[in-house]
Amino acid sequence: MKIVVLIARLLLGLVFLVFGLNKYFNFIPTPPLPPGAAGQFATVMASTKYMWVVAAFEVVPGILLLANRYVPLALALVAPVIVNILTFDVLMQPQGLAMGAVVAILWLFIAYRVRSAFSGLFLQKVPE
Repeated sequence: MKIVVLIARLLLGLVFLVFGLNKYFNFIPTPPLPPGAAGQFATVMASTKYMWVVAAFEVVPGILLLANRYVPLALALVAPVIVNILTFDVLMQPQGLAMGAVVAILWLFIAYRVRSAFSGLFLQKVPE
């Protein structure tokens, strides 16, 4: 199981580092925008530079995951990005759902391994 988590951590780190850096440097050719709401959403995200903020929340956790440092923090930073990826895929572009699901599964493998770091989030009452 250790090797599976190691591979998942490295893959997740690579995915977020590469695709996050691509938002800054455009080294992967961008396909034409899809029609409809998905294209409009992508246009607004790009024209307002909001994608640069999203890219920062991809690059930093990607580096942390690859370096095996602050892994719970990296997972916490990248979790909202994954939720947005899945929401976008489900609501606007279902054909991209497979990649979002793979990223979410990788996240779950790693999160399960470091679940003790998140135990404080599930306290019903704060100790006094």
